[in-house]
Amino acid sequence: MTRCLLSLPLALTLALTLFAADPCASGVPVGKRPGPYSFLVATGPQRGQPTCYVCDQHEGGKPSAVVFARTLSDPLGKLLTKLDAAGAAGKGTGYKVWMTQLAATADLDDLGKWAQAQGLKGVPVGAFEDADGPPAYKLHKDADVTVILFVKEKVVANFAFRAGELDDKAIGAVTKAVPKLFEGATPVPVVQP
Repeated sequence: MTRCLLSLPLALTLALTLFAADPCASGVPVGKRPGPYSFLVATGPQRGQPTCYVCDQHEGGKPSAVVFARTLSDPLGKLLTKLDAAGAAGKGTGYKVWMTQLAATADLDDLGKWAQAQGLKGVPVGAFEDADGPPAYKLHKDADVTVILFVKEKVVANFAFRAGELDDKAIGAVTKAVPKLFEGATPVPVVQP
């Protein structure tokens, strides 16, 4: 009995080490072009409308951060807030951050309330009504959160996190990659009325 109890922690440690060593890969790979997809926006003036921000951002090659999430959480809200704030360095480039929840059915009211509770004023959130996400994105079923940074129609960074992996260290790694978006980004001309 004692030998079984001693080997259980060893087996658990080995299993956790193997699990931790196997990063989750999800979404469009670095160097590839993210395709267009529409989702239902839950916040802002486009609420309830199918929208394709990828289409808007590809025009002019604007820097973008798209976050796909299966579950809503405080760390997810913190990530979105930090991504939005990181855009201050790219002011005038057309940088945009948005979040797409992957769900079988969209509950725009609950999603809008979550966004408001997180203080997400400048980050649109919405839902893609298919738990697998847009087919061309090949989002891994184990990825609770996938972050794709792209500019000039090319992915420059990709991050995927299983449930419970999105912590301050992970958020820091994502936000540290945002400046790559502004290296060589073309300033968007300001149109005066």
